[in-house]
Amino acid sequence: MAVDAAGAKRSQVRERLDALIESLLPGEAIPAERELARELGVARMTLRRAVDELIVERKLVRRHGSGTFVAPSQVAKPLSATSFSDDMRARGLRPGSRTVAWRQVPASLAYAALLEISPHATILNVRRLRLADDIPMAIEDLSVPQDLVPGLTGEELQDASFYQLLSERFGVTIRSGQQVIEPCLVEAADAALLDVPEGDPAFCFERTSRTSDGRVAEFVRSIYRGDRYRIVAPIFPEPIV
Repeated sequence: MAVDAAGAKRSQVRERLDALIESLLPGEAIPAERELARELGVARMTLRRAVDELIVERKLVRRHGSGTFVAPSQVAKPLSATSFSDDMRARGLRPGSRTVAWRQVPASLAYAALLEISPHATILNVRRLRLADDIPMAIEDLSVPQDLVPGLTGEELQDASFYQLLSERFGVTIRSGQQVIEPCLVEAADAALLDVPEGDPAFCFERTSRTSDGRVAEFVRSIYRGDRYRIVAPIFPEPIV
């Protein structure tokens, strides 16, 4: 009977916490554990276990030294060749970007291989913080052959869509690409920009896109916040033969 009573108490605490989360907005803090345990009439250890479960489920997020907060809603990321701006608008969010740094440099051997150009060719490299409703969502490192976008600077990509500029200003359209996704941990420099703790889980996207004539137009490496993104991919059964 003691086990059943303990299980009932845990279920009750979970129901109360779920109701509390539903009553708050994303980013709002829940009461301190001591206060919440007293209000619910349970031991702090029982409450801590329930809160830890909700953190694992990404319904809550704990920030050391600040408290525990309702987790922001996640954006579903489809595996398609859409731009970040289009993705955000499709979800009713306002896209934005802030250029952190940019430079025009000779391509290294590595970038020459990725972009299929001469190592001596000039590339435009732009590091941007991508935003949705002014909330940091991703860090993007874009590299593009400079002769494909003559005169383009990183400053012009501030709050702008690269794909839109590519099409409207340079008459270049992305037709195909390849994207690789891996789990990663946020490094210190990126954590400061993304406003997450260092070492937080994230998604690393590496994308190579090609124009209609098969030329490589860009190589992009992006770090997406793990607490704001989930990956959605359509699947189809193989035909039975």
